[in-house]
Order: sequence, then structure tokens, then C-alpha cells
Amino acid sequence: MTTPAHVSPATAQPGSDYARLARQISDAGLLRRRPLSYAVRFSLVGGALCAAWVMFFRLGDSWPQLVTAAVLAVLSGQIALLGHDLAHRQVFRGRRRSESVGLLVADLGIGLSYGWWTDKHTRHHAHPNNEDLDPDIQPDVLVWSQGQARSSTGLTRSVGRVQAYLFFPLLTLEGFNLHASAVKAVVRPGLGRRRAETILLAAHFTAYLAALFLVLSPGRALVFLLVHKCLWGVYMGMIFAPNHKGMPTCTGDEMPDFLRRQVLTSRNVRGNWLVDIALGGLNYQIEHHLFPAMPTPHLRYARPLVRAYCAQLGVDYHETGLLRSYREALRELHRVGAPLRTPRSPA
Repeated sequence: MTTPAHVSPATAQPGSDYARLARQISDAGLLRRRPLSYAVRFSLVGGALCAAWVMFFRLGDSWPQLVTAAVLAVLSGQIALLGHDLAHRQVFRGRRRSESVGLLVADLGIGLSYGWWTDKHTRHHAHPNNEDLDPDIQPDVLVWSQGQARSSTGLTRSVGRVQAYLFFPLLTLEGFNLHASAVKAVVRPGLGRRRAETILLAAHFTAYLAALFLVLSPGRALVFLLVHKCLWGVYMGMIFAPNHKGMPTCTGDEMPDFLRRQVLTSRNVRGNWLVDIALGGLNYQIEHHLFPAMPTPHLRYARPLVRAYCAQLGVDYHETGLLRSYREALRELHRVGAPLRTPRSPA
């Protein structure tokens, strides 16, 4: 398993643009751990999760349980965000402790393979929006560039024509996709701590399904599951879509230096404390990509330093509001699908 994304020594060469910024950030104390902040955050999310399940068992076999399903969807997203921070070693400095807690949070907590996701996310951080190297923009159901659109076939080609309109509806399937990817990861050899992940995932799915079908009638249980997982998928997409979707892409031959690679492919989202909580601090995506091990509470303080430094270098620092970030992403999805809406010329 690949370790979480960190700045390599080769990246921060003395005298480089990034190295000078890194010194400013370090001197400001923004790379220090925030154990108390994370203790509070884990306690609040864990307490809310326990309260949600208490509400579930008290409500019994009734339709108001759909409110519980919606609450659990939001909490599942918040748990995923805690797993994200653990993977980047923002919570604990050591790899073993981060990994052990990460397995409990991701595999047992929400049925997501911590090892699979960490490996995928690390490759994304190393090469954001690189069509050849970033797993997050590989063509699957959606396409992310006009080049991908032109070479697409089958379902991808059909969906790509109208993908901007289907983006949010398709997010309802993302929760199921994450579960399926977790199962595939533990079935295939090569996953680090594969046995532990298999046991924890099996425990999660067994306990979750047992609770649903022991408390609810089969019909209500299925509706509860659909509401929970579909809303979770939409929430996850709304957290991650503003970060890079609609920003410039590149290929393996186009590799700017580390600072520009991270800044130019990322988008920050302005907002208040509610946006910070809802997006888990990932609305400060530029700062997060430059300093992935920086604790989330410090990202907002790093923002003015990074923004001023980018202005000094003449590097475009893109920041917008939440709703506009979605509009930009959808507009770009529509643009890259244009070749699929143009009739092919006769051979």
C-alpha cells in the first residue's frame, strides 16, 4: 500500500518557490499537530453517530426512520472526512497509529476500504488533474477532457453527451460504488493489511444489514438503505466536486513544478463556518494540496499567506463561492462532452 501524500524532499529543494512558501508556513506554526481540536471533532462525530443509532432503535419500524437515514448520510460523510485526515497523518504523526485508527473509522465505520482509498488518493495528490496519472479523472462513466470524449465508447460515450445534466443524479450511486470498490480491494491480492480490512468490512456490513432488517420491515429496510446510501453519495460528491472538477487538466508530458501543479489545478471555495464544517476544510483545497499533512483547522490561516505568495509570483489562485464552484464544474463537464454531441463525419 502506498503511504499518504506528503511533500518529498526532492520537491522542496532549497531556494525553490515552494521551499520559500514552506518556510513561511512552518515559521507561522501551521504544520503543528492539533490533538485537542481533533479530539473534540472525533467526540462530536462519534457522539452524533451513537445518538443517530439510538434514535433508529427507538423509532422502530416507522417511516420517520427516513430522517434517521438522512442524518446517517451526513454523518457518513463526516466520518469519511476524518478518515481523509487520518490518511494524510494530520491527526497522528506516526503511520501505524494513523493506519490503525483509519481502518476502524473507514472500514468498520462506513464500509470504505482505507487502504484502497489511501493509495488512490495519494496518486491523485501527486498528479492532480493529470489525465494519464490521476485516478480521479480517468474516464469511466464520465469524461474529463475532450480527448477522453473523442476516444470514449459504449456507455461512457452515451452518458458523456449529457454528463453535466446527469452528474448529480449519478452521485446517488457513489455510495454503492465506494462499497463495491472496497469489496473488490479486499478480494484482490496486494492490499496492505488485507485480512484486517476484510474482517472490519464484513463486521460493518453484517451489523448494518442486521440492524435494518431486524428493526424494519423488508420494504422499509430497503427504502432506508436507498435513502442513506444515495444521500451519502450525493454528499460525498458535493464535498469533492468543487476541488478540481472544471479546473485545467494536463497530460503526463506537461509537468509544471510542484507549487504550480497543485495551485493551478485546485479551486478554493469561499464560505462561512458552516461551509468549513460541511466540506471538512477541503474548501481550502489549494492549501491542502500544497501542505497535505497540515491539520484542517490551520488551513484557513494558511490561506492569506498562500494567496499573497501566489500573487507575488503571478500564479493564478482561483477561489469562488460554493454554488459558483458547482456551476463551473458542470459548465466544464458540458464543454468537454461537446465532441460527442457533434455528428460524426461520414467515413
